[in-house]
Amino acid sequence: MSIVKRNDVLFPSLMNEIFKPDWFGGLENTRFEVPAVNIKENEKDFELELVVPGRKKKDFNIEVDKYVLTVSSEIKNEETKTEDNYTLREFACSNFKRAFTLPETVEVDKIKATYVDGLLKCSLPKKLEALPKPKRMIELS
Repeated sequence: MSIVKRNDVLFPSLMNEIFKPDWFGGLENTRFEVPAVNIKENEKDFELELVVPGRKKKDFNIEVDKYVLTVSSEIKNEETKTEDNYTLREFACSNFKRAFTLPETVEVDKIKATYVDGLLKCSLPKKLEALPKPKRMIELS
């Protein structure tokens, strides 16, 4: 709790108290983070990388609809500890959802994804007409 000094009187910061999950701090372990993303354009495709450690492949939902790629994940954990006269039961939920509008040059039927060592990679291949054309010689007539 932060303290704000006004007119020589100390008051708890109202905003910190309003948005604090509870007095016991039980929800402070809940993570509401959006993973960082890297987007790279190559000659034949786009690469989308999200850093999402500590998950399994089954935790992800990746879908494409009308040139919008949506990547989401939700993990729920439940832990119960019982000692002497008390029981502590904690629930933790970690989730995110990111949506990316794809250019129409992406071949949406050929999108592939892999998840290795905390890195989710999506390969977004370009349509044939979007690929660079080879250099050609033009003859003078």
